[in-house]
Amino acid sequence: MSDTELTQLSRRDLPLAGDASARFLPWLIAFMVFLAALALVGADALRQTAARWNGGLSGQITVQLPPLVREDAPTAASRAEQAAALLRDLPAVRSVETLERAEAAALLEPWLGAAANDAALPLPTLITVRHSGDPAPLAAEMRQRLQNEFPDAEVDDHQAWIGGLLNLTRGLEILALFLLLLVGAAAVVTVVFVTRTGLAVHRPVIELLHLMGARDVQIAGRFQTHALWLGLKGGLLGLAVAALCYGALQWAVSPTTLALLPAFEIGPVLLVLLALLPLLAAGIAWLTARVTVLRTLGRMP
Repeated sequence: MSDTELTQLSRRDLPLAGDASARFLPWLIAFMVFLAALALVGADALRQTAARWNGGLSGQITVQLPPLVREDAPTAASRAEQAAALLRDLPAVRSVETLERAEAAALLEPWLGAAANDAALPLPTLITVRHSGDPAPLAAEMRQRLQNEFPDAEVDDHQAWIGGLLNLTRGLEILALFLLLLVGAAAVVTVVFVTRTGLAVHRPVIELLHLMGARDVQIAGRFQTHALWLGLKGGLLGLAVAALCYGALQWAVSPTTLALLPAFEIGPVLLVLLALLPLLAAGIAWLTARVTVLRTLGRMP
């Protein structure tokens, strides 16, 4: 019997689509691709957040002057200008800017609401110092410079906060990578189980095809093609569900939350990676089915 006839025979006599175990494979792969997509989006969101916060605070030191009892606006402005004058002549200082009360109230509005704009609400005076060089010795020098006139002034170089944020971000990115590897391993195990189940169910037909001269590669081709389409179908479904969840989250997030967190954008690199997830899932299913079938048939008498 020719190779073409054997191939047609294997397609006709191996009804893999009717296997009960294979019916769940697309759903399992869809769930895995869904988790992988969430891991990729989460890791990229963390990276963007850390980069923006680090870029926004890098090269800056914040000086906070606690408000005096019953301090009016002119007094607060005078104290802020006095403190700024003490800091401007430091060698590493490039600029000194005092945050207006309206701007400070806008920062507190996500937490306090309309009460942040109440004129009776005591707000500290915030001074932003832009500098060049090592922030630690400069912050110590600024504290010493302000000690006599403003003993309650707080100087924050943001290094501890930024370092903690970057360490947290790196840890979560490693966790997301581990999740991707775990999802890939789970997909391999699932395909191996489904493929071996199909081999066990169709063992009499496979033995008959062997007797008729069918090669292991031809039989494996039937299983791997079936696994390829199931993997692709499940991958597309999982990616579609992930896209719907992302759209629903963007729609449901309140303006208050958006004010607290930097905006997240899906860039072209992330789009390409997300688009490759269904193809990657299908490729894993195809390769795993092929290796599983060839190894199993190789041990058959």
